[in-house]
Amino acid sequence: MFRKTKAFSGFSVDNLAKAKQFYGETLNLEVSEVAEMPLLKLHIYGGYEIVVYEKPNHQPATFTVLNFPVSDIDEAVKTLKERGVKFESYDYPGLKTDEDNISRGEGPKVAWFTDPAGNILSVMQE
Repeated sequence: MFRKTKAFSGFSVDNLAKAKQFYGETLNLEVSEVAEMPLLKLHIYGGYEIVVYEKPNHQPATFTVLNFPVSDIDEAVKTLKERGVKFESYDYPGLKTDEDNISRGEGPKVAWFTDPAGNILSVMQE
């Protein structure tokens, strides 16, 4: 039934204008507004779209809602910090971030940050 449907993902924010600025200007994604509805579409390389909608009782996701693969995580983190992005620091058994806010343990190198609505995003070295 769903094999040939174009599925998409979505998540909520508390303020569409702030989300549009963050995703469009800070993260430099192509963002479009849908005229018929109060929502945004994030246009991701490869033809993928992610819907971002405003929700009055928004609660930030407690998990990573969007991962951005990058070829050089150190450069990506540095650039995003220069654009005002604040990265998360973790110090849990099995998950620690270094002074650059990058997890370099087992698995891929990952750094987490939040959007203005508090949703968790990441950059992950390919």
